[in-house]
Amino acid sequence: MARSIENKSFHAVPGVDFPHFCAQCEDYPCVKACPVEALSIANKTGAVIVDAEKCIACGKCINACPGRIPHMHPNGKFILICDLCAGEPQCVKVCREGEWNVLKRVSRGNRSYGLYARTPEEITRDLALKMYGEKAEEFL
Repeated sequence: MARSIENKSFHAVPGVDFPHFCAQCEDYPCVKACPVEALSIANKTGAVIVDAEKCIACGKCINACPGRIPHMHPNGKFILICDLCAGEPQCVKVCREGEWNVLKRVSRGNRSYGLYARTPEEITRDLALKMYGEKAEEFL
């Protein structure tokens, strides 16, 4: 049985933690790249779901992702990808409550979600600068 994996944080700068989140590219290159079909697409949300029992941690999904968002679980045995918290991403809620306003839900419309895919390093830079201003450069 596939089990949904919780969001995990990316920690590139001390005090600047943010979740890895998937842009749900319309062509799902990560799903296509998986040699053991451990990745699937949730009907309700369009989120990529990881079946940790099937995943062989080969990393092909990471290399296929334009934002390199999938990442290895700390135990190294399977990949983690944001599952959108069943349609109510808690990272977006916390970001709004904290008034950082760096995360938001984006409706697909007729735009490619691949346009929103950014590497964790790019997102960390933006968030650190927003939080620390010029002082962030010391950490980047």
